[in-house]
Amino acid sequence: MATSDLNSLLPDGRPENRRSFLLRKLAVGFALAVRPIGAQTITTDTKGLTAGEVQIPMADGKIVPAYRARPNGNGRFPTVLVVQEIFGVHEHIKDLCRRLAKSGYMAVAPEMFARQGDVSKIENVQEIISTVVSKVPDTQVMSDLDSTVAWAAKNNGSGDRLAIAGFCWGGRIVWLYAAHNPKLIAGAAWYGRLEGESNAMTPKNPIDYAAVLKAPVIGFYGGKDTGISQESIERMRGSLKVVDDDSEINVYPDAQHGFNADYRPSYNKDAAQDAWKKMLAWFKKAGV
Repeated sequence: MATSDLNSLLPDGRPENRRSFLLRKLAVGFALAVRPIGAQTITTDTKGLTAGEVQIPMADGKIVPAYRARPNGNGRFPTVLVVQEIFGVHEHIKDLCRRLAKSGYMAVAPEMFARQGDVSKIENVQEIISTVVSKVPDTQVMSDLDSTVAWAAKNNGSGDRLAIAGFCWGGRIVWLYAAHNPKLIAGAAWYGRLEGESNAMTPKNPIDYAAVLKAPVIGFYGGKDTGISQESIERMRGSLKVVDDDSEINVYPDAQHGFNADYRPSYNKDAAQDAWKKMLAWFKKAGV
């Protein structure tokens, strides 16, 4: 690990003893809830990359673990925030970071649930949602992503050439962050919910932010997703057409929820590969 990774400063510039504040380490391998792992799982090597776990100081003084991958060298690389599924920053999310790094990006995936619990060791999906995910406030997520951007800008990343990609739970977050950070250039939302119940933790939904996006977002959804209805997708598409001609939504008719998750039965190779190419083109077009 690079010296700069070990000696990150708190947002106010103070050095910190990270062992006193580090919430925990990242999971190794895949989360228990997603096993057994499918035979089609993709593993991207680290050849030509600097990749591994880092610790990022957040605004509240906590140190959150993250996975980052970037091309080797001392240059400043365009940054992509990678926002996890409900299973945390496990092996699949790490691999997505490496894939982005192979395309020239510095990809950083902070563990967004670090304060609430370690989802990698919970076997039941409903337990993950009820005991951890439901207790993560949107305000915390926005703040942690801001702190991640600040860290990246000090560690070979760019705070100006900035994009975000989120998957499942993280797909919803992409829309929120595109309305939150005026420095964001582009976003890619992969099958994250667009509507739903509001509460103290999640007071608004992506469709509520359609009129105030600060960066164009490309959305990828499955036509056979049983959790995100086509009616919901069309309502979001309609809202975007009225106020934001720059964003767009793509639906793959034969794809299920999680169609990019190559370690799961829901994986749809054709849809995943097409969407990935579209995402990279979207970032390039935006100047990331």
